[in-house]
Amino acid sequence: MSAFARYARDAAPGRGDRGRMGVLLLAAAFVLVLLLGAVPAPYVIEQPGPVYDTLGTSEHDDSERPLISIPDEKTYPTTGELNLLTVSVLGSPESPPHWLDVATAWFDRSKTVVPVESVFPADVTRSERDEENRVLMVNSQRDAIAAALLELGYEVPGTVTVQGVVDGEPADGILEEGDRITSVNGTPVTDYGTLQDLIARNGTDAPVELGLTRDGTAMTLQVTPRQRDDAAVVGVLVSTDYTFPFEVSIQLDDVGGPSAGMMFALGIIDKLEPSDLTGGENIAGTGTIDAQGTVGPIGGIRQKLYGAERAGADYFLAPEANCDEVVDHVPDGLQVFAVSTLDDSLAVLDAVAAGSDLGDLPRCTS
Repeated sequence: MSAFARYARDAAPGRGDRGRMGVLLLAAAFVLVLLLGAVPAPYVIEQPGPVYDTLGTSEHDDSERPLISIPDEKTYPTTGELNLLTVSVLGSPESPPHWLDVATAWFDRSKTVVPVESVFPADVTRSERDEENRVLMVNSQRDAIAAALLELGYEVPGTVTVQGVVDGEPADGILEEGDRITSVNGTPVTDYGTLQDLIARNGTDAPVELGLTRDGTAMTLQVTPRQRDDAAVVGVLVSTDYTFPFEVSIQLDDVGGPSAGMMFALGIIDKLEPSDLTGGENIAGTGTIDAQGTVGPIGGIRQKLYGAERAGADYFLAPEANCDEVVDHVPDGLQVFAVSTLDDSLAVLDAVAAGSDLGDLPRCTS
């Protein structure tokens, strides 16, 4: 054996050395996993939440009640499902997820990792956020009832009333609880969606002129909106009160925000119409709605698509304004249709129920 061969053999690590090195690497990996599992991350994880059939029941006070009930008006049997979707958030500023959870979520198409401040803004307290989401849900239910009844030909007058003013926001010291907002820049306001849209059109570069009634006295005040979460806001919580021709009750606890509006409206119409809107199919969807039937964008569309798939839905109604987030994120077997009005949604349901060709209906495309 040459001197070189002997040197190479002597210099090479033995089996014992390789074994010790493997143990050290495994131990290091184990410690790393433990650290990732223990160290909090500055993110939260959005994931599919519970699914609710607007034609079915929900749990309330340990009992099952219809999600939508219309006690004083003739209703008709329904088949199929009209499912509304929700998003659950894993983590909070007080209890952030660990890096291991975040790393795992990055490889799950149904989940999205976002900075914690995008869901929990530092300048908004938990109580303010919860109250805002509660008011948004209440308003979305009232708007859904109004949209459904107007679609069916009923008259539904409405008023918008300030329920609270957020400290430090533009309206602080200008608007008061109980103010009835009647117009924005001269355009009449009868629902929250119209109010929100008109303030957005005004933008943040100039004051918005609000016509209102306070203690029976008409007046006009100016407030300059500010930008928050890609929206122009003045910092008030409002409620929309409609005069409905009969009672429509929506029972859904522990769900906030406005994104269920369109599905509520469709559920109400299905119960009040003799025809069967779903044709026995499992249909899911999401979108805000105003009294005029305009369907608006929502957050968490990707999570809601996967929530629909897990609920067994075959068809999904998505706000047209969310289409850029839908493309490339549609689960296999789910047909997604783009809608911008309540009439668009009804057209999809009519075609699905009739077994018609769905090829000409608007879709979200790249």
